[in-house]
Amino acid sequence: MPAVDKLLLEEALQDSPQTRSLLSVFEEDAGTLTEYTNQLLQAMQRVYGAQNEMCLATQQLSKQLLAYEKQHFALGKGDEEVISTLHYFSKVVDELNILHSELAKQLADTMVLPIIQFREKDLTEVSTLKDLFGIASNEHDVSMAKYSRLPKRKENEKLKTEVAKEVANARRKQHLSSLQYYCALNALQYRKRVAMMEPMLGYTRGQINFFKKGAEMFSKRMDSFLSSVSDMVQSIQGELEAEAEKMRVSQQDLITVNESVYTPDSDVTSPAINRNLIQKAGYLNLRNKTGLVTTTWERLYFFTQGGNLMCQPRGAVAGGLIQDLDNCSVMAVDCEDRRYCFQITTPTGKAGITLQAESKKEYEEWICAINNISRQIYLTDNPEAAAIKLNQTALQAVTPITSFGKKHEVRHPSQNVKNMENDKIIPSESVSNQEPTQLIAPGTPIQFDIVLPAMEFLDQNRGGRRANPFGESEDSSKDEEEDSLLQQMFIVRFLGSMAVQSDATSEVIYEAMRQVLAARAIHNIFRMTESHLMVTSKNLRLIDPQTQVTRTSFDLPTVTQFAAHQDNRRLIGFVVHLSEPLGEESMSAYVFESNTEGEKICYAISLGKEIIEAKKDPAALAQLMKSVPFTNDGKFILLNDASEEEGAIREEGEESEA
Repeated sequence: MPAVDKLLLEEALQDSPQTRSLLSVFEEDAGTLTEYTNQLLQAMQRVYGAQNEMCLATQQLSKQLLAYEKQHFALGKGDEEVISTLHYFSKVVDELNILHSELAKQLADTMVLPIIQFREKDLTEVSTLKDLFGIASNEHDVSMAKYSRLPKRKENEKLKTEVAKEVANARRKQHLSSLQYYCALNALQYRKRVAMMEPMLGYTRGQINFFKKGAEMFSKRMDSFLSSVSDMVQSIQGELEAEAEKMRVSQQDLITVNESVYTPDSDVTSPAINRNLIQKAGYLNLRNKTGLVTTTWERLYFFTQGGNLMCQPRGAVAGGLIQDLDNCSVMAVDCEDRRYCFQITTPTGKAGITLQAESKKEYEEWICAINNISRQIYLTDNPEAAAIKLNQTALQAVTPITSFGKKHEVRHPSQNVKNMENDKIIPSESVSNQEPTQLIAPGTPIQFDIVLPAMEFLDQNRGGRRANPFGESEDSSKDEEEDSLLQQMFIVRFLGSMAVQSDATSEVIYEAMRQVLAARAIHNIFRMTESHLMVTSKNLRLIDPQTQVTRTSFDLPTVTQFAAHQDNRRLIGFVVHLSEPLGEESMSAYVFESNTEGEKICYAISLGKEIIEAKKDPAALAQLMKSVPFTNDGKFILLNDASEEEGAIREEGEESEA
């Protein structure tokens, strides 16, 4: 016999769309079998009814043949031979009636009864288990939805425990019902073959026995054929018993698994997280906006394929593209008081989709996998080794700190070699041969906050006139603005800053960008401080958009290197020379994300430096003033769409205040 298709019991717990899709094939097969069985039973019942009618008809015929003698024919002379003949025929018909009765009984027992038992027992069992599986699956979905809505507050630990227990019970119930349902569907593939052949075997044997007794007109060849069919049925029955025992043992083993398989987020404190994944699949909750302020969450099956994030609803044959992950960024977000939420952002900076994982382990692994895929590691010859190396390098290279005061606590002893004669910093090797470790020392701490949280709290709660935390007054700032020939404002968000060892090439800025973004992704830091970057011909100032207080200021001559990211045009960075309290000098790289192209900010800084140099030479300043247009108040115009830029600044400011 050919191999029988089976559902794998080991995949019942995962309940993936692939398993559901295969299950739908088995359900469709069971539905077709049920419809065909009903039609076959009607045909067999018709045959059995015809045989019963034959018995009644032959019995009536025998009586009618005997009744011929009792008829008073007016011309009945010479009917003795006819009457005796009819009496003989009556006996023959009575004997045939006995054979027909035996055939009818045999058809009822060997043809109609097996197919009825198959329909009422096996097919009804499959239908009942299907309903129980659907109920258990719905209960599991309801419990998972309730679990997904749990808040993160610690005072709800009792509620979380109860809901987690409810999820475990629902998942156990679904697992048990799915195992029973899968076993019934697998057994049905054997039983349907027996159910189709066994009734016809009984029908054929009954007919042969009938004709053997009546005329013995069947040969031994038919007997051998029926014997072979009988052996085949017995063989299938033996296979069914062996497979049933195997499925029973497998079902028992799968039921006696660890309780953590059913409980979501069973190990919250120290889950075993694989940060080197380049492929990931599993169920996530997808956030959908249904109105201006209303949202819904839908539990769907997600998986990665190459550089794409795919989604496959239950029952679907294949998945569909949700997000292209190449050069995307992923970070954890707070969303509607739900746990384990993260957001995927497109390379252009536009917010993409928001997803929620069901456990901390899944949450961390999804973020790491998407981060690895976004760097196109899957295109390398050995993606697994590349992912392991990248994560090890990132973990060793970044140590995040979140305060301004800890910025220079850790300093690599061999950052620079200082020449004591001329008191200048000399790089150890030429610029062209500098490695990333020579640009930025390994283990250099990263600052993620532009202002101390305590200072922000004091600024928000201080009444009256606000004082500048950096010791600058608003009046002096206004005087500087009036004296400056260049004023241009940009909306930026501070990503991070770190000490660097060289400013001779823009590669140090690109390396700082890489390490800052890697640190944010690894440590799930998603908060960014928004500021207004004011570029003047004297300095760069970061201004609070709500209070208009200058957060920090850098003299333009101290900005020695600046560049925009080559791929993500919204990333901008610059290197600043800082003076230490002991008279020493250090260099730090600052990384920002802008609402506009970083090249525009670079152009503004470059123009400011040109103005500083031009002020030393009146002729050069006059030539520069001729080449660059002025505003009505005597300021340089940087861009043709300056009015649009100012409109964008005002709109972003209103949004940040809201």
